[in-house]
Amino acid sequence: MQVAETREREDGALLVPLRPALPQVILPRKARTARLALAGAVTSRRLFVLLPFAMIAGLIVYAGLPFEPEGWALAGVGAAMALAIVLLRQASMLPMFCVFAAAWLGFCLLPLHGTWFGTTMLARPAFGTYEARVDEVISATDEARRIVVSGITPVTGDRPVPVTKARLMVPPQPPLAPGDIIRGKIRLAPVPGPILPGAFDSQFHAYFAGIGAYGNVTSEFSLVASGTAFDVTRAIESLRMAIGARIDAVLDGSSAAIGRAMVVGDQSAIDDETREVMAASGLAHIYSISGLHLSIVAGGMFFLLRLLLASIPATATRWPVKKIAAAGGIAAAIFYLLLAGGLANVPALRSTIMLGLIFGAVLAGRRALTMRNVAIAALAIILIDPASVFRASFQLSFAAVVALIGIYEIPRKAPEGDRNWGQRLWKTVWATALTSLIAGTATLLFSAYHFQQTSPLGVLGNVLVLPVVSLVVMPVAVMSVLAMPFGMEGWFLIAMGWGIDRMVDGATLVAGWSAGLAGNPLLTSVALIIGLVALAWFAFVNSWWRLAGPALALPLILLVGLDKRPDLLIADTTQAVAMRTEDGMGLVSGKVGSFAVEVWGQHYQELIASEVPGTRCDALGCIAQNERFSIAIIRNAAAFAEDCGLHDLIIARMRVPSTCVGGQLIDGNALYAGGVHWLRWNEATARFDIRTAIPNVTRPWRVAPR
Repeated sequence: MQVAETREREDGALLVPLRPALPQVILPRKARTARLALAGAVTSRRLFVLLPFAMIAGLIVYAGLPFEPEGWALAGVGAAMALAIVLLRQASMLPMFCVFAAAWLGFCLLPLHGTWFGTTMLARPAFGTYEARVDEVISATDEARRIVVSGITPVTGDRPVPVTKARLMVPPQPPLAPGDIIRGKIRLAPVPGPILPGAFDSQFHAYFAGIGAYGNVTSEFSLVASGTAFDVTRAIESLRMAIGARIDAVLDGSSAAIGRAMVVGDQSAIDDETREVMAASGLAHIYSISGLHLSIVAGGMFFLLRLLLASIPATATRWPVKKIAAAGGIAAAIFYLLLAGGLANVPALRSTIMLGLIFGAVLAGRRALTMRNVAIAALAIILIDPASVFRASFQLSFAAVVALIGIYEIPRKAPEGDRNWGQRLWKTVWATALTSLIAGTATLLFSAYHFQQTSPLGVLGNVLVLPVVSLVVMPVAVMSVLAMPFGMEGWFLIAMGWGIDRMVDGATLVAGWSAGLAGNPLLTSVALIIGLVALAWFAFVNSWWRLAGPALALPLILLVGLDKRPDLLIADTTQAVAMRTEDGMGLVSGKVGSFAVEVWGQHYQELIASEVPGTRCDALGCIAQNERFSIAIIRNAAAFAEDCGLHDLIIARMRVPSTCVGGQLIDGNALYAGGVHWLRWNEATARFDIRTAIPNVTRPWRVAPR
């Protein structure tokens, strides 16, 4: 029954309702417009845009399971969904069902990739003389190189290793390329787990790349045989190394390092100081080959080809100039992708797919920049490399592109007519600032989660530096590569180096202004899930209501997505134990400068002192306490009788006797299975809340306990 507000006349008669019926009374105007915006997105067939988000949701659910699902169950549910799609092909609910099917496909992708590309993970260190084939040269410096090898074969009767591939550190000489066979005394170790709960998971990503061990060559390193000259991978890698060598021959220092990163994707020579300056100024994305670089290269090729062909009367009137230029842009993007590392470079791959779709739309006479094209590019990357969804590079690039295309799609006023050069210059500066603001805002959550760092003046840094990058660095970089076959690249590289130096100067200036402004947010994975949902809403709704998703995400993240700082950190493979007191974090055991301690300090953006005041250590172990709790680190079994039951926590990298009761215990088995331990004192229970970097060892990418 409808209820409406009425007005009574003096004679007692009732007039017609003053306001609409119940649904419109309850739902305010804003809610109705939001509902209309959502319905409009559905009716305009934008559910396709949700497919990559659904697949990402499926990937997240699979990765978070405490067990490995059975293959027959995955296949059975998948077959049932495929049959349902066939039966519902004419039904109105088919699009929504396809979204759920995409989520299930995402759930199944990682186990499928594990079957095809996964490997046994090395559980115990191995040492011996081995031969192996070089698959990839990841990075090279004057001190060492990082390579990926396969076909690891013992030479002198040493224990064989069951892994498919391994990542090695090898000497800088002799020169190597994919396909080469090397030999040497090699020490292999299990792939380490995350250094903190929720941090980058080396085991996870190594498993899906087929890498089952890390190691280094200790001695007797030699090149046994060179690969075939007809190996495409070898030819591309040789070209990358040759271009890098030409850059190093002309430039030096940060100019050469950043030049190599921007041209061939090798960031190994960029020093920590330069990285910190570029990150603080919001310019770290510049030396990582992605959409900016590929757009300049491919767009520049498109512009030059079109200009050249249009300036020749015979071709301008007879040939499809625009389509030929678009094909040239695609070829330039693919070539640059190969130089940047190929499929392993996710931002470059995503940008190449996007450019292929844009130029493909030009070839087909269709609109180029659409959210549908973004979805297609994301689907392609997820299918090719589903594990990349959990890397910062994918999340940052995907969020930035969705935000930029989403803002581009919102209706706005038509541009004015003729503009003078000053207006055009201002429009360019404004567009650069707006683009930087949009991309920076979209990636803020993911940068804060992965790097615990924000760039408050990043927009200013991009406005100052991007014109130099777009007008000087990248154009002369392209010309230098084109001039290298003729030995004429010198002046172009000098100009590129000048532009890079000005870029670093601008970054240093902005980083100085940013000192003391950058926050130190600590976020949980819940914050990323909230961000993913907000981004899906933003991509799906095609009106100003799309901004409601990010607007609602902010208070939710502040409410449930912020993480807490630990009171204790315990390393699994070293002796490091850090404890919080009134004076900050300090070491109860371990050394300042060790890898774990360095990463802890960087993650929490605080200095970890060399010792905790009042710590007492002897040959049997150490005891430390603060105003809330006390801990004992036991190094000798003789200390159990004295310390058990007297402290809130016992840490022993050995087996703890069953007679040791009272307080909490963390022994060697717990550290081996769980990795780094994060502990926070709970006043209500008078116990520690504990998180482990490795939640369980039941998944195929985990190193099984001994």
